Amino acid sequence: MDEYTVSGKWKARDGWQRFEKELEAENEDVAVEHTYAEFGSKHGLKRTQIEIEEVAA
Repeated sequence: MDEYTVSGKWKARDGWQRFEKELEAENEDVAVEHTYAEFGSKHGLKRTQIEIEEVAA
């Protein structure tokens, strides 16, 4: 598995917050899905409240 860096922003109560997350995944699509799932679980966000700007290997 490769290591990916996913960066973007998510909608917080006081505006948009930037994030950068490093994780291991099989490919870029899996890394993006894992990011959506984690932010949804931890912060109670829907996918429309998360904007992924870049996925780098």
